[in-house]
Amino acid sequence: MAQNVEHKPENHAQQASGPSHSTGAEVDVPAAPLAAELDAQAAEDLPDIIDLVLETGRAPEEQPGDAPSPALPAVATPRLPAHLDALADRARDYVEAASSANTRRAYAADWKHFASWCRRQGFSLMPPDPQVVGLYNTALASGSATGAASGDKKSVSTIERRLSSLTWNYAQRGQPLDRKDRHIATVMAGIRNKHAAPPRQKEAILPEDLIAMLETLDRGTLRGLRDRAMLLLGFAGGLRRSEIVGLDVARDQTEDGRGWIEILEKGLLVTLRGKTGWREVEIGRGSSDATCPVVALQTWLKLGRIAHGPLFRRVTGQGKKVGADRLNDQEVARLVKRTALAAGVRGDLPEGERGKLFAGHSLRAGLASSAEVDERYVQKQLGHASAEMTRRYQRRRDRFRVNLTKASGL
Repeated sequence: MAQNVEHKPENHAQQASGPSHSTGAEVDVPAAPLAAELDAQAAEDLPDIIDLVLETGRAPEEQPGDAPSPALPAVATPRLPAHLDALADRARDYVEAASSANTRRAYAADWKHFASWCRRQGFSLMPPDPQVVGLYNTALASGSATGAASGDKKSVSTIERRLSSLTWNYAQRGQPLDRKDRHIATVMAGIRNKHAAPPRQKEAILPEDLIAMLETLDRGTLRGLRDRAMLLLGFAGGLRRSEIVGLDVARDQTEDGRGWIEILEKGLLVTLRGKTGWREVEIGRGSSDATCPVVALQTWLKLGRIAHGPLFRRVTGQGKKVGADRLNDQEVARLVKRTALAAGVRGDLPEGERGKLFAGHSLRAGLASSAEVDERYVQKQLGHASAEMTRRYQRRRDRFRVNLTKASGL
């Protein structure tokens, strides 16, 4: 049951006695929400989980001056012996490496949103209450979680992602959330049954589309050469946008690199760390220099004078100077969308609808949909654990090339 929080002058913030014995679904509202407000304020100030680990080994007097108040619940900060400082530093590095920066930002944003909702409803954030989380999921599905009558109903996938985020956040604070509790599991089952919709997949970029997109780029500028290499490499390798921009020229050149390339006589070998772990991707040379990803990449490296560090970087100075900073993965999505619209891909659709169809995954889906080879080779290239996942990427293809009706004799 949701926790009641009562404020008493002599005890500042004290939780009320046990849950109500009523069998109904009502939720008690706190008589005085001050403690809940403090809980929510602390939650909004809660740092990234990396910051929590950074506190490990500090004595109370060593706490930073801008530490949140009141103290973080369920997070202990024991003082470590001095000879373990090096191990503590290494542990912090491992905590940071456990998830990507994008994932940590998403977890932090979801936690802040949930804390804000709890404050408005007068609920205590700690300890985790499955009934409160169930009500929060209901608010997300009904569009009332923002505190205004905006009707901003969240999709089932968004609600499930936020539930996973809350589960992770509570676990990191030493108070696990029971997702199998009936207040969560039953509500989520109902939300899926009532609001689930087919996934909205991005449009696949097929070879003829890609060639048209390449023609919209200026070959006389460094930016055009870079974008050409990114499109061809992303398509031929079936790479995710984060994998494209995470590549280095060679092995162990940057701390934030996610892989590297090796240019060989017959093609390009890409070694990268993706969602499914380390894997190697072989990219053969094309049938012509105009559409060969290896040639495009060699041209970019030569004219961009890149011999070390990030493979794809920002181009400044009106397209005449290559910077040292790695591109953000969002740039890949913008590039695909921009060139697809300029090339008139799916020109049969209204302009507003076309803009929503294309993103970085369009390149990955394009390879899966157009490569006329045994399915297992496509599965290996994309790094999928199952053929079923590969088939989800196969779009705009001849869906009926295997006709089981005729094969059965009808």
